[in-house]
Amino acid sequence: MAAVSRVVGPRSGAKAFLGRYGLLIAFLALIAFFSLASDRFLQPNNILNILRQSAINGIIAVGMMIVILTRGIDLSVGAVLALSSVFAAQAVKADQNAVNALIIALAVGASCGLINGVLVAYVRIPAFIATLGMMTAARGVALSVTEGRPVSGFPEAFRQLGTSFVGPIPTPVIIAGAVFLIGYVLLYHTPLGRQIFGVGDNEQAAYLSGLATRRITIFVYVLVGTLSALAGVILIGRLNSTQPTAGMGYEFDAIAAVVVGGTSFSGGEGTLIGTLIGVLLIGVLANGLNILNVPAAYEGVVQGVVIAAALLLYRLAR
Repeated sequence: MAAVSRVVGPRSGAKAFLGRYGLLIAFLALIAFFSLASDRFLQPNNILNILRQSAINGIIAVGMMIVILTRGIDLSVGAVLALSSVFAAQAVKADQNAVNALIIALAVGASCGLINGVLVAYVRIPAFIATLGMMTAARGVALSVTEGRPVSGFPEAFRQLGTSFVGPIPTPVIIAGAVFLIGYVLLYHTPLGRQIFGVGDNEQAAYLSGLATRRITIFVYVLVGTLSALAGVILIGRLNSTQPTAGMGYEFDAIAAVVVGGTSFSGGEGTLIGTLIGVLLIGVLANGLNILNVPAAYEGVVQGVVIAAALLLYRLAR
């Protein structure tokens, strides 16, 4: 038995180490590679650029992670982002002030999330199907409202969330940091957070123990819809333009960040720190490929391979 312990112990220790720190090691290795490949990568301006570009995905990924913790998924976040930003843009064009436009965008996002949550919790439609339907519907409404044309030319006050700085730090980065902080407090320091983990771990047991599982499910979808709308307002502030096709593919970036970060599709398991590293890993990868002038046609291939490899190594370590 002693011989067996000596053999198994180190292996188990290495496996536990990789399970805990494997993603961080992969992230640091990626940074080291791009730093050696280009002397522009670690320039302060480029670091800020990575953080700014990652902010939108990070905001959406927090909501996506909380949904996946309950064994759900939301494929509509990109379309909800587009629809919310279109309504906000229309409000600004109709002489609404920036605060009212923001409120309208958040209300649209929350309403889409509410519909998703009701369909999943009460109608019992699988989350994949319900949110796929919302993705199609929201994109269609955005196309109808704008007649397929972009909306641009917004007042500076409306663009502040996307373009301003607080000291040397871009406002989108600060907002994303605040979203992660609030998400951390919610998940790990409130009864609701423990209930979210409980629903994902075993919904039936959570229901039998007295938890309002349907309300919790609705809450997480309203949350991700609201965060998608917030990301949309930041995006149109940066670009000074919005269009009904905005946000296409954002759902896959968010899901990739969450899953690479260690959140299980089986629910009840995941950390916001892992999601943050996943978001930054995807941001670093996209930025590094751009700096190295990798053709756009191959960027998706490289990103897919790296993300799949990171996920595979993490799962093997687990």
